[in-house]
Amino acid sequence: MAYVKNWLHCVWGTKNRVPFLIPEIRTNLIHHIKENAREKGIFIDLINGHKEHLHCLLSLDPDQSLSKVIMLIKGESSFWINKNKLTGYKFEWAEDYYGVSVSSFHLKNIREYIRTQEEHHRKKSWEEEYNEFISEYDLQKSEG
Repeated sequence: MAYVKNWLHCVWGTKNRVPFLIPEIRTNLIHHIKENAREKGIFIDLINGHKEHLHCLLSLDPDQSLSKVIMLIKGESSFWINKNKLTGYKFEWAEDYYGVSVSSFHLKNIREYIRTQEEHHRKKSWEEEYNEFISEYDLQKSEG
């Protein structure tokens, strides 16, 4: 038996960054995502977000891939939102997502960051944050 902890901080947004995730929708959506993930054997430690994106701290089992887990979460949750007509418009997630491994030494800081998204986005917009993620990714890609 393998004993593995693959901690990942993942972020994904709504298509075209439309601010669909008002607090009441976001609360119900987060609850639904956690329940659905549990049923599918996906361990979500913490999930929260803001008007147009979600942050998720999860741990992958050795036989799970990040792309498959994100596809399951995003696909099923957008289907659920549309089936329940929560937004009044067709809801879609953006195709892209961000995922980075997290050391167990940094879990407390990442949890606090995810937990305080409302406060965080009073200081920094999703657009600014997204551009930082992309810049960091592009820099790492060019160095590799």
